[in-house]
Amino acid sequence: MAPVKELTVGQVAMRSGVAVSALHFYEARGLIRSHRTSGNQRRYGRDVLRRVAIIRVAQEVGISLAEIAAALQSLPEGRTPTREDWNLLSTGWRDELDRKISQLKKLRDGLTDCIGCGCMSIDKCPLRNKEDRLSAQGPGARRLLVAES
Repeated sequence: MAPVKELTVGQVAMRSGVAVSALHFYEARGLIRSHRTSGNQRRYGRDVLRRVAIIRVAQEVGISLAEIAAALQSLPEGRTPTREDWNLLSTGWRDELDRKISQLKKLRDGLTDCIGCGCMSIDKCPLRNKEDRLSAQGPGARRLLVAES
């Protein structure tokens, strides 16, 4: 018996662990592709299983759907992503993940005193910006921002 070359949306959902509605959403966002049968039913190539796995892993570590879509567009359509493809994609995301990790560590370390004291005392807050002196450096929480490299 020959392996099935195309999968229904239900089969993709079952194999990938992703809800049918999520698959429809991914497709609407251009992350995956299907074609329609003469009965107007979606059919997916088997490569979509690996693409969905990549999407799920990338989302889990905080990569935005826009970044995932851009990365997946660099891959040949209809071909199952390879180990080399994953290395290329994950290397491209590494710097952004390192920046986010640094940002989260700085946030965690900066909030420890406030959370620890319980009183949220404004005169002891490490985030306090008396008279908005940090506004000259730009918008946002300047003491919590990590400089981009």
